[in-house]
Amino acid sequence: MKKQKRRWGDRRDGRRVKNVPGLQAIMPHLMPNRTDSEVYLNDKIDATELVRYLEEKNKGRKDKITLFHCAVTGLARMVRERPKMNRFIQGRRVYERDEISLSFVCKRRFTDQAEEALMVLVAKDTDTIDEISRRIVGDVKETRKSEHSTGGVDALLDSFAKLPRLLLMMVVRVIRWLDFWGLNPRFITEGDPNYTTILCSNLGSIKCPSVYHHLNNYGTNSIMVTIGTLHKEELLMPDGHREVRDVIDIGATLDERIADGFYFARSLKLIKHIFANPELLEKPLGENSGFLYE
Repeated sequence: MKKQKRRWGDRRDGRRVKNVPGLQAIMPHLMPNRTDSEVYLNDKIDATELVRYLEEKNKGRKDKITLFHCAVTGLARMVRERPKMNRFIQGRRVYERDEISLSFVCKRRFTDQAEEALMVLVAKDTDTIDEISRRIVGDVKETRKSEHSTGGVDALLDSFAKLPRLLLMMVVRVIRWLDFWGLNPRFITEGDPNYTTILCSNLGSIKCPSVYHHLNNYGTNSIMVTIGTLHKEELLMPDGHREVRDVIDIGATLDERIADGFYFARSLKLIKHIFANPELLEKPLGENSGFLYE
């Protein structure tokens, strides 16, 4: 996505959207908190064609492309083609990001005591499934070299956690005030999943179904997506017959103030279309999928 010149009223992390309908402009004043404005959807996505695609794609590969990598790429494409999904509400105003960012949590070790690391991927128009998979695999490998945080937002959070309670309360209050006005310094927001387009949770990697996950009032994140375990399920096909297919559950929590339900529903249709036509993952994000909305 092309970064545009900042105007009066813009934030460092987004351009103010001024020509919004009256209802959408007033909603942040009626419902100022993101957690008051959540809508949740849970759906099943037929992943049969995607599983076949991955079986063929991964032949002879050392670092396998996973279903999660495909989901991240598909979500990035959806946002690229559905720009309202890249909006957020902060300071009771509507903003739109210049970049598409997706974040997720990586467990350093699969044990109860292991720490979690926060990871952010910024998608570019030239990215395809191969590039996004390579970057995710590389970042995860680098993170798992250490048992503990080695820098970035993880280290910053560790530093804040050591402050006395009263001082920490004061610091957080100042940070939230700066957040309202879009004045938080980059070293606080960079690498923080609360400031990304979509926060993803790959629950399938720990054999867990998709669940509801709340949004946060802090930051600018407007979409939370949980991806469940791949499993077999009997589905009713378009021609009326039943067939056992590969299915994943997906859950999404969205800030209803960024768009209407019709826009959200069409965005979900695009995700399903990408899963049914995984060859679209080979195209750069900047190329339109050509999906015809009905």
